[in-house]
Amino acid sequence: MLRRLFLCSIAALVAAPVALADGGSTPPGVQGWDGVAAPGGGVRYVTVGTGRDTTAIVIRRSDGRVLRYTTYPGSWGIPSVAFDGTTGGISRDGATLVLTSTAGGYPLKKHSSFEVLSTKNLRQRARVDLQGDFAFDALSPSGSKLYLIQHTSAQNINRYVVRAYDLTLGRLLPGRIADKTQTGWVMEGMPLTRATSADGRWAYTLYSRPGGYPFVHALDTVRGVAHCIGIPYTADQGALWKLRMSAVDSGRTLSLRWRSGRQYLTIAAGTWKISHPAARSAGSSFPWWIVALCAGGGAALVAGGLLARGGRRRVARALPSGA
Repeated sequence: MLRRLFLCSIAALVAAPVALADGGSTPPGVQGWDGVAAPGGGVRYVTVGTGRDTTAIVIRRSDGRVLRYTTYPGSWGIPSVAFDGTTGGISRDGATLVLTSTAGGYPLKKHSSFEVLSTKNLRQRARVDLQGDFAFDALSPSGSKLYLIQHTSAQNINRYVVRAYDLTLGRLLPGRIADKTQTGWVMEGMPLTRATSADGRWAYTLYSRPGGYPFVHALDTVRGVAHCIGIPYTADQGALWKLRMSAVDSGRTLSLRWRSGRQYLTIAAGTWKISHPAARSAGSSFPWWIVALCAGGGAALVAGGLLARGGRRRVARALPSGA
């Protein structure tokens, strides 16, 4: 069995880049690679497969030891929630793991499936089968609600709605999760980067939106409500792929930084107010204040400069070597 597991791991590492390049507006499930870390970071969950079946593995991060594994029929992967490689599928309480089918469909899938596992023993807690094209979006902190991205237009695969699935009741809830304060907002875009609040309640996703403004989708996974924060960005949105988002200040602030580390903007959680870092004055760093002083008293400034220069030379000669 261990030899088979090793061969599955190699196969998954080879196949993973193909899965990531599969296209579509939502990242597919991922086999191999880093998987997803449990809250607290003690273990990591990874899936490897052969196409016919999939093995879910729990790996201790400190030494790489495999703690347990279970094999399921079918092809399953750890959900990828943004094209920067961010993964999800683990509830904040650490008790629930969701796997998504790696099967694709173009332009839309006819049906979608998810395996819901207990992390205690990797046994199946539930199986979710839905008609239509659904992708994993988020889990509530207790793992009782599964949030999904539903693609409804074959002509525009970037258009979507957010739906909620009650894992306790075992059914897709009616209606969509939308920002009720912006009834005219059309949910459309590609998820570029994701941040999650420390308590697992809020899932924040930056979307590019060709033909419109990019936006951050803030999903409250406890109350089942959402807010959309438009970003006033008018340049080529291809550059937005270089942004990374994180929740800072104990979750009170969303920070968007370029890969270089330079701050782009911050968003205050709750009020959703956007702030840009203080911009430097335009122009060079030339000390124009010297010009102003020279205009008011050039002779005195020059004389003072010469005296100071001579004084510095005398002090320099008085200092010991190497000071």
